[in-house]
Amino acid sequence: MGEGGWVDGKAEYEQRFDDVLSAVASACTRAGRASQEIRVIGVTKTVDKQAIDPLLDVGVREFGENRWQHAREMLMHPRRSEATWHFIGHLQTKKAKYIVPNFDYIHSIDSVPLLQEIERQAERFERQLYGLIQVNVSGEETKYGVEPHYARALLERATQCKRLQVVGLMTMAPAGVSEEEARAVFRGLSSLRFELSEQLGLESLTELSMGMSDDFPLAIEEGATMIRVGRRLMGDSFTPAG
Repeated sequence: MGEGGWVDGKAEYEQRFDDVLSAVASACTRAGRASQEIRVIGVTKTVDKQAIDPLLDVGVREFGENRWQHAREMLMHPRRSEATWHFIGHLQTKKAKYIVPNFDYIHSIDSVPLLQEIERQAERFERQLYGLIQVNVSGEETKYGVEPHYARALLERATQCKRLQVVGLMTMAPAGVSEEEARAVFRGLSSLRFELSEQLGLESLTELSMGMSDDFPLAIEEGATMIRVGRRLMGDSFTPAG
């Protein structure tokens, strides 16, 4: 891409990022929260690794990937160390050996075997990393994640980990639902985090990863601390469901 292309691309990313930050600020105002409480994760799963430069240049410092095949190309970028990397997709136990040495956060822990394998690989690679339990609050059969009542058992097992620290919960609202239905899902995860934190005495269980391009303002109003923004930040290069 030529120099002019980089300038145009950067300007477009800057405008979209500003729009996202403005929407974050508005949602925080409505909820009586500070914008600094919200971490914007740019979901880069469908863009070329050349997008990393302009995204970093405009201030994006957290990136989310959901497939190792694409992520490994992005992680070859020479400026990868300037960002925090989040794995946000479904993670098969056998793929943990690729994800653990390359990501800082794993948002999709949904079973004891996966939890144990992440810890084993973290020991192997001498990594300290953070995790979130994925919870299927909506009960959709097509969604990954543990049922809410099982989250406690998984968290109790997580407290035995030495290198993996589980710091929160993650969920997704169903696509195409009303604002109230989406809000109910986010509120459910927020309530679950509070209950588990109180019951298990986990002061470190502070993160709520919920909300994407279409619904993150609602998620922020219900307590989100991490939002996963794809299409609204990446533009036309992004496919649906971001």
